[in-house]
Amino acid sequence: MQDGIGKDADWWRGAVIYQIYPRSYQDSNGDGIGDLKGIADRLPHIAALGADAIWISPFFTSPMKDFGYDVSDYCDVDPMFGSLADFDLVVETAHSYGLKVMIDLVLSHTAESHPWFATSRQNRSNDKSGWYVWADPKPDGTPPNNWLSVFGGSAWQWDARREQYYLHNFLTSQPDLNLHHAPVQDALLDVARFWLKRGVNGFRLDTINFYFHDKHLRDNPSLPPELRNDSIAPSVNPYNHQLHLFSKNQPENLEFLRKFRAVLDPYAAAAVGEVGDAQRGLEIMAEYTSGGDKVQMCYPFEMLQPARLTADLAATTFDRLAKAAPDAWPCWAYSNHDTVRHITRWNLSDTAARTYAAMLMCLRGSVCLYQGEEIGLPEAEIGLDELQDPYGIQFWPEFKGRDGCRTPMIWTTDNALCGFSSAPKAWLPVTAPHRPLSVAAQTGRAGSMLEHYRAALTFRRQHPTLRDGTMTGWHSDGQVFSFLRTGGETLFCAFNLTEAETSVSLPEGDWTGLADAIHGAPVTGRTARLSGWGFVVAKRS
Repeated sequence: MQDGIGKDADWWRGAVIYQIYPRSYQDSNGDGIGDLKGIADRLPHIAALGADAIWISPFFTSPMKDFGYDVSDYCDVDPMFGSLADFDLVVETAHSYGLKVMIDLVLSHTAESHPWFATSRQNRSNDKSGWYVWADPKPDGTPPNNWLSVFGGSAWQWDARREQYYLHNFLTSQPDLNLHHAPVQDALLDVARFWLKRGVNGFRLDTINFYFHDKHLRDNPSLPPELRNDSIAPSVNPYNHQLHLFSKNQPENLEFLRKFRAVLDPYAAAAVGEVGDAQRGLEIMAEYTSGGDKVQMCYPFEMLQPARLTADLAATTFDRLAKAAPDAWPCWAYSNHDTVRHITRWNLSDTAARTYAAMLMCLRGSVCLYQGEEIGLPEAEIGLDELQDPYGIQFWPEFKGRDGCRTPMIWTTDNALCGFSSAPKAWLPVTAPHRPLSVAAQTGRAGSMLEHYRAALTFRRQHPTLRDGTMTGWHSDGQVFSFLRTGGETLFCAFNLTEAETSVSLPEGDWTGLADAIHGAPVTGRTARLSGWGFVVAKRS
């Protein structure tokens, strides 16, 4: 058993967390699917990048209808990915490189094949009968309310054995747990303890704001068309037609998160929650992370939206965050396993992508990087015949799903699968535009995207103020987003988020440009000339 005595309980504050999608990171046994041993083999790459921690997407026992986000055993490894011994190897190896290990916990729902659900659905009187969200039909036999599933259609599925509907916010094969029921909370907290005792340093909490539903099952109100912008659901999905006032975001979640935090603290462990809500994501994040008694950090979807992050949007985001809770701690991300890679989503040139990477390293908060982001991978084009994602299949071709961001990591150009696997075919294809972007091709090559990310992460480490200092004075003139970071030193940061050249005036004082290693602009007096997509980071003398 490991505990937090003598450890840095604030290691997460300002940390750079590298997300690994295990199916696509490294295959060690030649079956075309990534696994835990493969992750252990590739940890030197993440250590050399300069990350502080890894987050591994689900590897638990699962029928894989939603690729691991449908768990049938929270305390074991799916044979596809290896064994518990292989997981222990990942933890041991990561710790030897100074990397913390976070794992993905899916606590809002299970797979329908989970033993808990198999028992719960048998009848209304068994010892698990209240572990899931069951409800009687309306008198006409229709579902109990109008709630919709993120994956399309009603969020209710009829079960003939109980003659009731069960709630599923995602696939029908992902029944929602009833966290209003105390034994369910106890069981989930025991899951967290199981992994903490194996040495994990924290958790990424999937769909953290979906844990509780309205006890009274009230209908959600409709949402005006001009407000239908939800990054967790494509525009063609009727899910966007509702304000999800009662199906998620319930106040009871705060007390459960306090219980969860009490489990974390003895291990100096941390949690980052995924807040899936387009209307109130920042405000919910503030509720969940403020006060020091709930989760340490959350990542909202403001920087995962289809619309490019402009200077105005960045300033508005920090305005909202400051108003909601000044002490809230965000974890910013541009890409992940559920969104189109940001280079494609925002149609970025290499130069623009480098500037956004530099800006991410300078913002107040922690950072999540998604595998392949550091080598500049664009979204892969996947044909319908090769699509695996049930979400994409459901809404094809208007929405092509999530497979385009989940294709194999590109390590070399030595074989058909670019070092990911020795198999003739992977679970998802390697596409031609990815091949020249391999880690091997970019390592040590001046000016490569990989070396830029390494330099940017090094720069962040060299200036602790960027990790945990305050952020004030943010401002947008429509083209440049600028702000001050203050801690052991005072830094001025300004990022030109357009192609047009411009200049910025620095605040009063004497300033020295710092960012030569990541190609920041020089400072002349109190002025910096910024090229298109240029930026400056300067230190007050």
